[in-house]
Amino acid sequence: MTRVVTIEKTGGPEVLQLKNINLEKPGTEEVLIEHKAIGLNYIDTYHRSGLYPLQLPSGIGAEASGVIKEIGSQVKDFNIGDKVCYAGAPLGSYSSERNYPTKNLVKMPKEIDYEIAATLMTKGLTTFYLLHKTYPISSNETILFHAAAGGVGQIFCQWAKSLGCKLIGTVGSDEKISIAKKNGCDFVINYSKENFQKRVLEITKGKGVSVVYDGVGKDTFEGSIECLKTRGMMVSFGNASGPVKNIDVAKMIQPKGIYFTRPSMGQYLGTKDEIREGADKLFEKIKLGNVKVKIYKKYKLDDVVQAHKDLESRKIIGPAIIVP
Repeated sequence: MTRVVTIEKTGGPEVLQLKNINLEKPGTEEVLIEHKAIGLNYIDTYHRSGLYPLQLPSGIGAEASGVIKEIGSQVKDFNIGDKVCYAGAPLGSYSSERNYPTKNLVKMPKEIDYEIAATLMTKGLTTFYLLHKTYPISSNETILFHAAAGGVGQIFCQWAKSLGCKLIGTVGSDEKISIAKKNGCDFVINYSKENFQKRVLEITKGKGVSVVYDGVGKDTFEGSIECLKTRGMMVSFGNASGPVKNIDVAKMIQPKGIYFTRPSMGQYLGTKDEIREGADKLFEKIKLGNVKVKIYKKYKLDDVVQAHKDLESRKIIGPAIIVP
């Protein structure tokens, strides 16, 4: 029997249901993957809560690693026994095994283990498109990243630092300051105690930063706009504090002629070639030691409700996984 987590209605962590099902044979262009590790990401709470609507009932989770146990009749690029990982639709990684289309599937280098790969794909590929596609940074720029001690933040900050930029990070508590500094931030601001926009302008001698990467959303949006220099870019890629709802163009955008974008993985990693380009760059950073990952916490599938409670209460301060 295959163990899967499903949701039949949206809501709090209690709507997550662990069930046993009989899994069908993989489709013609699918493979059957036995999961070894499953990525735990904040976006999973958006799917569960209904912030990002799903057609229900639905599986949940978009990232995992494992080994191929069976292949569909039209599959040519993968074989039984291959170590693979993936991030992206269709949802359903919260499971002991699953059928998955090969379009978004990536072969894992032998140097990278299952647990690291499982927590890398969503966060690492997000970092890839943010730094290399949405706003390709250069070594002489000063940039701002919110939630620098979070799961994406820890990978992003290391990667950004390897590109030679000056990095300002924000965190929500004093205990996270050392985490952000360890991962490459030149300056760290606790935005629960300090006015981060004022501090950023002090650091940049009134010039502001070239780009703000903001996965927090509502609570940091207006302050982030203030931090930007003329013709800077506001990259709003997440909603951890709630979605940004009203953008006053005359007040926020026009005075400094800033650029605003709301990117997602689907826009930058929509094809097999795009995914493999990002994965190759990601694996290269890991192999070179530019990005190092330490698993903060592991959960079992049986503990998925608690895992989501911990996510939303900010108890998880690093990459976390679910072990089937």
